[in-house]
Amino acid sequence: MLDRISMAEKRYDEIAHRLCDPSVLANNDEYRKLTKESKTIEPIVEAGRAYKAALKKKDDAESLLKDASLDASLKELAELELEEAKEELQKQEEVLNKLFNPEDNTEDRNIIMEIRSGTGGEESALFAGSLFRMYSMYAESKGWSIEVISSNETELGGYKEIIFSISGTSVYHRLKFESGGHRVQRVPETESGGRIHTSAATVAVMPEVEDVEIEVRPEDIRMEVYRASGAGGQKVNKTSSAVRLIHEPTGIVVACQTERSQYQNRDTAMRLLRAKLFEAEQEKKEQETASTRKALVGSGDRSDRIRTYNFPQGRVTDHRIGLTLYKIDRIMDGDLDEIIDALLASEQEEKLADSGNTP
Repeated sequence: MLDRISMAEKRYDEIAHRLCDPSVLANNDEYRKLTKESKTIEPIVEAGRAYKAALKKKDDAESLLKDASLDASLKELAELELEEAKEELQKQEEVLNKLFNPEDNTEDRNIIMEIRSGTGGEESALFAGSLFRMYSMYAESKGWSIEVISSNETELGGYKEIIFSISGTSVYHRLKFESGGHRVQRVPETESGGRIHTSAATVAVMPEVEDVEIEVRPEDIRMEVYRASGAGGQKVNKTSSAVRLIHEPTGIVVACQTERSQYQNRDTAMRLLRAKLFEAEQEKKEQETASTRKALVGSGDRSDRIRTYNFPQGRVTDHRIGLTLYKIDRIMDGDLDEIIDALLASEQEEKLADSGNTP
């Protein structure tokens, strides 16, 4: 514990020194990154000082009690000091353990959601639109806000792709299990013979991250600008305000054309790029620990079929937990809580089983 406290104090002092450096003060990104790190380490330094003070108090009391000439009243006082020091030591040790091993705060993040049409042609694009409507209505019921980042709309009103952010309280916590393949069975609007078709769309849920959490070097990004357009080439802008960013090291490409200015579109595209880089980093970590993972929610890979929406039978089935609900109209209108609550409950059961605390 003392070694970890010492390392934290050393780093805290190093940052304080660097924050006085004119070159750092002139670099907004570096200054912001160091300030954030300093604020993270500061509670550790403060708790570490309290821990060391309690440790010294304990050692002094124990040393005093070893004195054979100590009279009864001083011995009683030393014993009291020792007891208080032990309690304080235990308290600060618990504080430090939490600070050194913080809980994952991803659950409280806002998200960027990406819906893409899959197999099924135009019907798949229409289903992607239905999913976007479903999540939009669910977000509205929770008091969350939605912002469309990018979309590729078809002439019939569906989406080949739509990317949007959802902001609010516990957004990622509630929607983290939506990543994967969504299958629909229904009579398409494009079908005149009344035959049931099966098509699919994929959903990706990515927690939003701050620029100081994911380092994106300017030299690694290639930016392209172009004129924004809507479905069928409509709504063409006269200026090249749409932005496409290519992250050279990973090949990740993101784009945004929803804002009026090139600057706003670039800023929004950067949000999406950071989220995608964070997602890639998380997937890498998960693959490294794949042997310890369970099959409840899968990997979040879009190739995993997680849910089927069967309109003729009025049912929705989540294949990961074997849950079937016969209220498809309500679910498509954003009534997702029953499914989400069941997934969260299963996740909790899994965690209990993994820790050996299954009731």
